[in-house]
Amino acid sequence: MPRLAAASLAGTAVEFYDFFVYGTAAALVLGPLFFPEFSPLAGTLAAFGTFAVGFVSRPLGSVLFGHIGDRHGRRPVMFASLLLTGLATAGVGCVPSYSTLGVAAPVLLLVLRFLQGLGLGGEWGGAVLLTAEHAPAGRRALWASFPQIGPSVGFLLANGVMLALSAGLTDAQFRDWGWRVPFWAAGLLAAGGLLLRGSLAETPQFERITERARLPLAEVLRGHWRLVLLTAGALSVGYALFYAVSTWSLAYGTERLGVSRTVMLVCVMAAVAVQGAVTPFAAMLGDRYGRRPLCLAGCAASALWVFPMVALLQTAEPLLMFAGFAGALLAFITMFAVVAAYLPELYEARVRCTGAAVGYNLAGVLGGALTPLVATVVSGGSGPPWGVAAYLSGIAVLSLGCFALLPETAPAHERSRRPSRDAAAV
Repeated sequence: MPRLAAASLAGTAVEFYDFFVYGTAAALVLGPLFFPEFSPLAGTLAAFGTFAVGFVSRPLGSVLFGHIGDRHGRRPVMFASLLLTGLATAGVGCVPSYSTLGVAAPVLLLVLRFLQGLGLGGEWGGAVLLTAEHAPAGRRALWASFPQIGPSVGFLLANGVMLALSAGLTDAQFRDWGWRVPFWAAGLLAAGGLLLRGSLAETPQFERITERARLPLAEVLRGHWRLVLLTAGALSVGYALFYAVSTWSLAYGTERLGVSRTVMLVCVMAAVAVQGAVTPFAAMLGDRYGRRPLCLAGCAASALWVFPMVALLQTAEPLLMFAGFAGALLAFITMFAVVAAYLPELYEARVRCTGAAVGYNLAGVLGGALTPLVATVVSGGSGPPWGVAAYLSGIAVLSLGCFALLPETAPAHERSRRPSRDAAAV
């Protein structure tokens, strides 16, 4: 289990590094370089629009790689998705700017971002199932939480590189070539991740399936459509919170509050480090008390904390901004530490890779793709961006309702209550 968990964590860290480095670049530099004829606000919105495309393609990736995972195994998914994402990310670093290539430049950016999302849509399902299906039932949330630490590591790595370049280069150097370096590094990181995953074995639960689904997506839509919609709605608040902190706040802090790029990146990175450190402890609570109670608590905390978070951000004081971000990400990880065990437990093994991944990545469209765009629009006034807090709070209430309709799946609860018709035995 430690070897499997380490390989899953390393792979998800690399893939989320690829995904996050684009979000940071979109907040800091892509608007002026690829949309120079737009106003600063419109350029930021256009850059966030290309950022959103990666979320739109993630459910498509979950369908494509979910089919492979349910038909041919979880292991092939982990290789193919990592390779695709790494190549697409390295390609972003090679795209000439608008001044060199004209309108073809943002089009190429859009295509490569689409491919990034396609690969990441498959990564989560493969990495999570590899650990969850190997793990003992009483510790499944703990072991499955290691791939969930990967996004924190990937974010810190992506923003650490951006921070070092931003601090060490002049603005002109950073805009000219410095922002490209983290994208070029993605190719080397992907190669390392592929080597690490070379010795992984297929999961015993997949090998025990006697009759594999011919069309996993058709079976999921026919037999589990309600479950897919509920999980997508339930997880939306997590995506919305994370990308409000990690992407929108960077643009808002630097453009509207006049905080330096370096200070904003340090505040967000420190909060994400706290999130990553807390992840396994929240997962252990999920093993002890159940998945659903942790998710409901995280949703409630999210709804209550977003207004203080916005107030603390508006102060432009580094320690207060960090406190606001850390509180939001602690609410986020209270939910997302356990979903790596929760979602697979809701589906039968023959369609698990497709069902869990589609629900997880649809939530990314609802919560992650739209949040930077909506938040940028509603924060356009002169006062504090209370509209952003209201938007996030509304999503939290929606997610709370969806989690309330989902069944518990932790083994101790399975013995004490009859499972929902949608929840299959693991």
